[in-house]
Amino acid sequence: MYYTAALYMSRKLLITNCRLFDAPDEGKTVSLLVENGVISQIGRFETAPGRVLDAQGKIVAPGFIDVHIQGAGGADVLDGTAEALQAISQTCARFGTTSFLATTVFKPGQGNQHLALAAEYVGRNLSGANLLGIHLEGPFISLERKGMILPECICLPSGQVLDEIQRITDGHLSMMTIAPELPQSLGIIRSLVDSNIIASFGHSNATYEQTLDGFDAGISHVTHLFNAIPSIHHRSPGPLVAIFQAGHITAQLITDGVHIHPAVLRLAFGALGAQRSIVITDGMQAIGLGDGRFIYNGVEYESKNGTARYKDGTLIGTALGLSQMLRKFMAFTGCPLAAAIKTVTENPARLLGLEHKKGTIAPGKDADLVLLEEDLSVSTTIAAGKIVFEK
Repeated sequence: MYYTAALYMSRKLLITNCRLFDAPDEGKTVSLLVENGVISQIGRFETAPGRVLDAQGKIVAPGFIDVHIQGAGGADVLDGTAEALQAISQTCARFGTTSFLATTVFKPGQGNQHLALAAEYVGRNLSGANLLGIHLEGPFISLERKGMILPECICLPSGQVLDEIQRITDGHLSMMTIAPELPQSLGIIRSLVDSNIIASFGHSNATYEQTLDGFDAGISHVTHLFNAIPSIHHRSPGPLVAIFQAGHITAQLITDGVHIHPAVLRLAFGALGAQRSIVITDGMQAIGLGDGRFIYNGVEYESKNGTARYKDGTLIGTALGLSQMLRKFMAFTGCPLAAAIKTVTENPARLLGLEHKKGTIAPGKDADLVLLEEDLSVSTTIAAGKIVFEK
């Protein structure tokens, strides 16, 4: 389902004079030797065959993994073109992202060629971040909690519809956001888990008890925590209490300071901890383009100061890259760098079952790396041993 480094065979690359993200203040620098897209050695090397990249004391971290992004660089997964996927991939790389899930919707009764094309490009060279798989928001979600998703992209849970989705995505559906309170939803969740697809709670009007039923059926993750789900009430705790209490459930956090108030973000991070938090962009095609008006799924929206909204004020995502979200996350929560980096590397890698290949810096791991300035802006992004962005 996921690409192997052999698809991106490259010459040797030696990265010198870099500081590891989990010990950036110790003053020590190391070198990383990359061979055929994989980290082969960590230590001190003066020369090596192939290209030498002098990091000049910059911080080196694992490449970021965004499990929730609709578009970037003026393109959207819904465009259904190779050029759109390439624009997303290359724009992601500008912000330190080396892997992503193409997040989009399913349109019942339509061709959904955008899904077939995304599946076709999983693991192929897009000259930027690697496309790992597809994340579908819906179609088995609550109309009352649809948020930015249009009604024509929503239907009741159905095994027949799920079979159609799996046929179109051809084994590359990695995650589905689903509302567990809907009729037949628990059976769909079990089917997803049996197919090694992540069932993610979201766009749901579930009660506390219905949320727990979803967890029992196999839900292991939460889509954009707090957004498009009920709030906490002291006599009706709702899904949030169930999520915080469930020690095995990971949750996506949109850390722009708009989707979640900074004070609530601090509260959530305190409840989830560094191991269960996964920072995402929930990004739209406006990422990397600045303020302006754009079209998502046929409806105009405005991107302003990094936030995307429909004309009626409905939040639909962000226009911020993952490195920008990471910087805001640290500012709002006071989270130390090493823990913050894990929310965009080790934690999503573990969620996707790729912890043996991605998410940490170690010999034998994929050479997905990012060099960061002190302000966490991206200097260089390396995917599978290949430099895909340099400032």
